[in-house]
Amino acid sequence: MAVEERSAQQTVPAGTAPAADAKQEQLAPYRMDKTDTRLTTDQGIPVDDTDNSLKAGPRGPSLLEDFHLREKIMRFDHERIPERVVHARGSGAHGYFQPYGDGLAPYTAARFLTDPDVRTPVFVRFSTVQGSRGSTDTPRDVRGFATKFYTEEGNFDLVGNNMPVFFIQDGIKFPDLVHAVKPEPHHEMPQASSAHDTFWDFVSLQPETMHHVIWLMSDRALPRSFRTMQGFGVHTFRLVDAEGRSTFVKFHWTPLAGVHSLIFDEAQKISGKDPDFNRRDLWESIEAGVYPEYELGVQLIPEQDEFAFADFDLLDATKIVPEELVPVSPVGRMVLDRNPDNFFAETEQVAFCVGNVVPGIDFTDDPLLQARLFSYLDTQLTRLGGPNFAQIPINRPVAPVRHHQQDGFHQDDIPLGQANYHPNSTGGGCPFVPGAGTFPEAFTHRPELVDGHKMRKRAETFADHYSQATLFWNSMSAWEREHIVAAYRFELGKVAYPHIRERVVAHLNRIDNTLATAVAAGIGVAAPEAVSVNHGGSSPALSQAGQPLATIAGRRVAVLAADGVAAAGIAGLKEFLEANDAVLDVLGLVDGVVRTAEGGTLPVTRAMVTAASVLYDAVVVPDGDEAVSQLIGDGLALQFVAEAYKHAKPLIVLGLGDRMVEAARLPVYATSDRVEGESSKPIAAALDGVVFLAPGAQVDDRFTKDVFEAIAAHRHYDRPVDGIAA
Repeated sequence: MAVEERSAQQTVPAGTAPAADAKQEQLAPYRMDKTDTRLTTDQGIPVDDTDNSLKAGPRGPSLLEDFHLREKIMRFDHERIPERVVHARGSGAHGYFQPYGDGLAPYTAARFLTDPDVRTPVFVRFSTVQGSRGSTDTPRDVRGFATKFYTEEGNFDLVGNNMPVFFIQDGIKFPDLVHAVKPEPHHEMPQASSAHDTFWDFVSLQPETMHHVIWLMSDRALPRSFRTMQGFGVHTFRLVDAEGRSTFVKFHWTPLAGVHSLIFDEAQKISGKDPDFNRRDLWESIEAGVYPEYELGVQLIPEQDEFAFADFDLLDATKIVPEELVPVSPVGRMVLDRNPDNFFAETEQVAFCVGNVVPGIDFTDDPLLQARLFSYLDTQLTRLGGPNFAQIPINRPVAPVRHHQQDGFHQDDIPLGQANYHPNSTGGGCPFVPGAGTFPEAFTHRPELVDGHKMRKRAETFADHYSQATLFWNSMSAWEREHIVAAYRFELGKVAYPHIRERVVAHLNRIDNTLATAVAAGIGVAAPEAVSVNHGGSSPALSQAGQPLATIAGRRVAVLAADGVAAAGIAGLKEFLEANDAVLDVLGLVDGVVRTAEGGTLPVTRAMVTAASVLYDAVVVPDGDEAVSQLIGDGLALQFVAEAYKHAKPLIVLGLGDRMVEAARLPVYATSDRVEGESSKPIAAALDGVVFLAPGAQVDDRFTKDVFEAIAAHRHYDRPVDGIAA
């Protein structure tokens, strides 16, 4: 079932009005008129003073008739809406989606997926799951990846996560899961963390969680940015063609910038240095014109193959369909090219509902999906104050809306006519119902025979809770496994009850004895005897190692600077990086400018004390004898370089800057012997990710090629870093 491959030359024909423009026109009436700058009330009444309330004399009581005071205080009192129970902390962006071709036409009647001339506007909201709105961007957590497609047939919401599986199989367990992972009720701690007793007590008593938990303990729970994070629809959906035939589908988003993660130590430090790290990265990238791009891929399974997989059930949300069994076919591209005009009006008020589907897309009987169909709508009714939340501009479809629903809180439309019921003759029978047999002009639930006894029971095909967790573990590289073991040790080290630790280790032993033994050794639990044999299967697609070196767009690079810095190498490097859409920040010992070795000045982006290595993807150590001597004498600068090295980040070392690398005691040199003013040599090229430019050498193509490859690789985890004091 090959889907048409991506066309690099795909364009919209001249004269085609993009739907994104229609969305902009639709939102225009709701934006403030910037031509009249007078301060007014909600009713448009200009006010003469907004600093002093109306009083009976300068020291007298405030008067009830001060309508501006009453309105201003009332609006302030009510300017917060209830935050989301989960996914409270989020960041959003506008953009568009466009299919590569008509390769999905045999499978779905949804035109936005099959017509390459249709450019569908989208709004995407990324989020953390556990924490409140005031938490941080970089905890160990699942990330939400929700996309609202404003299609010509109505809004389609693909509400997913950055992991392709979920903790539980049946939605009836969702309240228990959320209660367990949220702060414990007796003292409301910890915030935005799964490292506590109630979460691990719950998962150790629910073996179905084991697959998702090992994803959570992996680097997938620490994405470098929303731009470098995958997204998944999680559930199995249906595509339905114009004749009503269905095909099972799994949705995948893949970032074109690559899939990259943070190290846990780095993520923890970022939480203190910049709690808005991921949100700021998304905003600044779009403002700079380095637009995040994602490819939509699908796994298609013929309906007759529903039971063809012996090891898992398509309706089990705790399982993946391995790509070795069903490849992911690319079908379109999404570009995020505009930031919201107002965070509250758009990012905070956007309402995603799993039940928002369009003709050509339908549901399955996944018991977690079935519960979400109810839960999302019910949540929006409470959070957004009533049933008219679809009239909020960010939620309004571009498709015309005609129905007989009326009244309620926040009714913004003004319905016309006297008929508010169906059928009617006073309104000419409008709006009319297309009726049966009009698919795909109208959404029609796919006819399906449902037969069975009413019972509370799981299917036997949902019973295997360990094989795919083993598949994930087997698929990891050596450094990914080390990070997983360290994560389990950290999380379980926060658990006070020994019996909970022991239960988790017993589950890990069902996944892999080596994993269980390594975790047990760090948390005071006896090493378990093997109780099962690792099946040996793996799936390379699950690992973040070995990605192609595609781009450095959006990467942030810090160059350290002090008086006497050699500007020539920095200038050449800056030109190369900016030509590849990367960002170079000059960090000085103080703010302002630094004097260069050539006699000029170099502007400082910011003082080093206001930054940190954890906020950058690579670090440049400059040339210049005087500058290097000053940087070596500054503990913060030395720590900056050592920490970047320890976190496996690329180091670009210019000329005499290698003296600073040696002073930071990095294991790149075989000896500390040095003739004053001369450069030492690295022991071996095998210590990759450290790129040297010899003193006096020019920034040439060979050097910039090495720089590109070092930064594009993101991290270099084979370094010996245990002895680095950072």
